[in-house]
Amino acid sequence: MTCLPNALRIEVYALLTVINQKHNPPHHLRFLAEHIHLSAVFGGDWFAKGAERFARFFGTPFFLITQTIIVIVWIQYNASNPSGFDKYPFILLNLTFSLQAAYAAPLILLAQTRQADRDKAHSEADALHREEIAYQMQKEQSLALDQSKQLLRLLEDNNKLTATIRQLSERIELLTVEIHGKITSA
Repeated sequence: MTCLPNALRIEVYALLTVINQKHNPPHHLRFLAEHIHLSAVFGGDWFAKGAERFARFFGTPFFLITQTIIVIVWIQYNASNPSGFDKYPFILLNLTFSLQAAYAAPLILLAQTRQADRDKAHSEADALHREEIAYQMQKEQSLALDQSKQLLRLLEDNNKLTATIRQLSERIELLTVEIHGKITSA
């Protein structure tokens, strides 16, 4: 594996990690193992990772502030400079926004669709997890009930043994008194 280029080695390692996680997930993630393929929004190749970064970047404050500053500078430069490259009505700026929207909208919709798939998978895994917790709690309650019944039986047996011991102690006391009376009268 050391003879592979660095980027390919990282991809192979990531793929092996995903396969290993799917077959041997950590205990707390066992319900998500069958949905591991949804971990990357657009998939796992270079285009998918770039598209996801691109789609995520559109919602950041940095992007909005930077875009606003660029538009203000663009308009000021072209409106105040007679040799500006995009005169009023700023057709090139309009074309740039149209191109941006043409790429951004499908990527954002794709990201929302894949996020919905991931959310559904996580909710299914969460439901399975809650069902297992309920099943384990039911087992524990059943075990606790059985142990409580066993303790009650042991207490009843102990009470019976205590009563038997008391009766035997009283009988021993009576026999002791009787034997003592016979020995002292003889």
